[in-house]
Amino acid sequence: MKSILLREIKSFFGSPIGYLVIAIFLLLNGLFLWVFDGDYNILNSGFADLSPFFTISPWILIFLIPAVTMRSFSDEMKQGTIELLLTKPISIWEIVGGKFFGAFLLIVIAIIPTLIYVYVLYGLGMPTGNVDMGSTIGSYFGLLFLISGYTAIGVFTSTLSENQIVAFIASVFLCFFLYFGFQGVASQFKDWQELIAFFGMDYHFKSMSRGVIDTRDTIYFISVTLMFLSLTVFKLKSLKS
Repeated sequence: MKSILLREIKSFFGSPIGYLVIAIFLLLNGLFLWVFDGDYNILNSGFADLSPFFTISPWILIFLIPAVTMRSFSDEMKQGTIELLLTKPISIWEIVGGKFFGAFLLIVIAIIPTLIYVYVLYGLGMPTGNVDMGSTIGSYFGLLFLISGYTAIGVFTSTLSENQIVAFIASVFLCFFLYFGFQGVASQFKDWQELIAFFGMDYHFKSMSRGVIDTRDTIYFISVTLMFLSLTVFKLKSLKS
């Protein structure tokens, strides 16, 4: 798995993809949070609070992560190297794990520079340091779990077609549905609202954003990640046979 992981990282940073992903994520967040007037502008809100960042990041990542993962296996299928990859003396789980962690680490690297926002808000707080660190730390953990789920979905959809655009669209749709879809459906069924919403990522991400890391939330995200990675392995085994 290590060799696949290193190959993925090298391919990301050996081309403009890695740098573009980091730049686009930081640029979009920076513009919405500090430049553009609106509900997400932290300076205009009057509160030393990073909640606007954790509100818009999942939506930006819905498009950004599929753009990163769409080539994971679709490119291998298009170039005809998927058979060579599957015959390597490593298990399919190791191949999938290498692809998954390569994309996951790239997005995590894009997230790390946003920690400077915490430092800036720490200085802007009145009095200095008046920042809800529990909520902020919980939100960052929630974001990591959300990235994990999105990445697993993206890796899976990349096995569905050798066309990267098809893989991208399928990934965006699944990420959108799992993040917002259940919440939308739940609003139509008042008696079952809480139960239906429980199956959506948004429900568990917001729960973590309150600063309390509940085992139900972590188990949910781990389950979603493992489910889509398992589907990826199943799909690759069908291609191998």
